[in-house]
Amino acid sequence: METNTGVLYGLEASIKTKLIAQGAISEEKAVTSQQANFDMQERNWMAYIAGGMFATIKKTGNGRFYVHSRGNSV
Repeated sequence: METNTGVLYGLEASIKTKLIAQGAISEEKAVTSQQANFDMQERNWMAYIAGGMFATIKKTGNGRFYVHSRGNSV
């Protein structure tokens, strides 16, 4: 179980890094998985990582992703 948690944490960190590098820090600036250059493993985990109410990675209605921080919420 701990191994899976470590892998998931690493994937989430990698995804956040790629999204921030693309400037995807708000819903208006969200990017596709192709624009963020996600690899296959990252794409496979996106539904899980970006799915939660308290997740820092969010998915828009049109399938784009961005990093959500509490500082920029309304």
